[in-house]
Amino acid sequence: MEWATSGDCHFGLTPYEHWSMPLWVDRIRAKWAMAMMGNRVPYGDSESYRKMYESGFFFRHPLLADYDYYWRVEPGVEFTCSIPYDPFQYMVDNGKLYGFTISVREFPLTVRTLWSTTSAFRAAYPEYIAPNNTLRWLTTSTGGYNMCHFWSNFEIGSLAFFRSPQYTAYFDFLDRAGGFFLERWGDAPVHSLAVAMFLN
Repeated sequence: MEWATSGDCHFGLTPYEHWSMPLWVDRIRAKWAMAMMGNRVPYGDSESYRKMYESGFFFRHPLLADYDYYWRVEPGVEFTCSIPYDPFQYMVDNGKLYGFTISVREFPLTVRTLWSTTSAFRAAYPEYIAPNNTLRWLTTSTGGYNMCHFWSNFEIGSLAFFRSPQYTAYFDFLDRAGGFFLERWGDAPVHSLAVAMFLN
């Protein structure tokens, strides 16, 4: 047998409520939205893709309770070279709370109301917006969302950031709006907007 790691591995189940459509989402509207999106964008008609729910729950899993940082590495990832340092130690030593490898643009059809919902959140919770934020990086000259996001499939970050009052309030606000299921809000633009708003 080929071993994937020399370290300890822990496995657990994702609770049903972290992998299901919440009760306040209109299931008929959500199914209709998925059918309308169809194959116009990747996973446009996929309910299970929307149920990944990486935006709001991975950092709450009991298996991560004793950890300060995480590194999301997707199945099938291969490294082309050795990493000569500890990326977690680098984050700690340099006061970094979030890191990414590439930035790409989101499919506009999947985030039609994400920016307006985020703007409503900012108006409701101005105290949560960092004074030296980087929202300019994600906005157009007219103040809209430019569709840029950090590609979350290879992100590294502070679990404390995602457990913070700012981030959890933002996720709950978005969750109640229903866009994860009625559109197809992914964790990448949500994480990116949160990092831009809440971190200096």
